[in-house]
Amino acid sequence: MLVLQLYLLFGLVLHKVIWEMLRRGSPEKPIEGASPKLFFIKAVKIAILLGLVVQIWFPDMPPIVAEPFWLRIIGVALFTLGLATAVAARLQLGDNWANIETGQILRRQVVVESGIYGFVRHPIYTGDIFLLLGLELALNSWFVCGVLLLAPVVMMQAMKEEEMLVDALPGYERYCRRSKRFIPFVF
Repeated sequence: MLVLQLYLLFGLVLHKVIWEMLRRGSPEKPIEGASPKLFFIKAVKIAILLGLVVQIWFPDMPPIVAEPFWLRIIGVALFTLGLATAVAARLQLGDNWANIETGQILRRQVVVESGIYGFVRHPIYTGDIFLLLGLELALNSWFVCGVLLLAPVVMMQAMKEEEMLVDALPGYERYCRRSKRFIPFVF
């Protein structure tokens, strides 16, 4: 069980470190004001991350099944797929990325249509949802239902971003017509 816990912790830390390194290394920093909404969103994200780190050390609370071997296998597979998808997408997006909190178009932003983005418009969101689903399943936790409740919020955020990008980014509407939102060839 310790190996599983360390793997999940390592994945969460790796995800956060990559985001912070790439954000700080970007030549064009997203504008981040001091609005109460921005502060609230950042506080919620930090609270969720800290909660997940603590939860890793208390698996099976509340447990889904008594014998979670296969649930853990499926969870680790989803966690790994989600982590790989989110990190690859973030690397492929490069300097075209802005924090979810700021919701803005950067001056030099272009439509990224290669790599994972050739198939889906929001692979970071997809990866993060899979990562969270996998983590909760690997921990044999009913908190997986919370992730399912988070999915519609993510979908609404993606749709809001798409409206903004269609209005402000040349070529984005054409890109939307030829790609799926979250899952290649499906949705």
